[in-house]
Amino acid sequence: MKHPRTKLPAASLLALLTCGFATPSQAETCAVRVVFTKGGFIVGVGGGHGVMICRGRSYRFAVSGMSVGFTIGASTTQLNGRALNVRSPGDIQGSYAAIGASGALAAGAGGVQLQNQNGVILQLSGAKVGVELSAAVAGVTVTLE
Repeated sequence: MKHPRTKLPAASLLALLTCGFATPSQAETCAVRVVFTKGGFIVGVGGGHGVMICRGRSYRFAVSGMSVGFTIGASTTQLNGRALNVRSPGDIQGSYAAIGASGALAAGAGGVQLQNQNGVILQLSGAKVGVELSAAVAGVTVTLE
């Protein structure tokens, strides 16, 4: 008959191997909301604020940007979406680049996917209000507040 004490170390080792060395996912997907106002003629300049929500905590950030190309008018865009590959809240900070076209006459909609140097990908879409036409190369900078 085997002694019950010999089973305890084996069970402890099995628990350690299955639980103790398991690592949580290194990157998360977080919810993001941004309000961005833009205006310009040839060169567009804009800014706004947003919030990223990860694991029930809110992280406020500022957004500033500039576009060069064909831009005329002004608009405000309310974007909702997600931030992918977030390892820590500070990863959302950085410079994002995009090439694209958008437009609004009183109201419109659009979407964008951007990536920064930290590997964070912002997938955003939402409503645009104002009068604006744009076909430009744009850069956006995000900083935590």
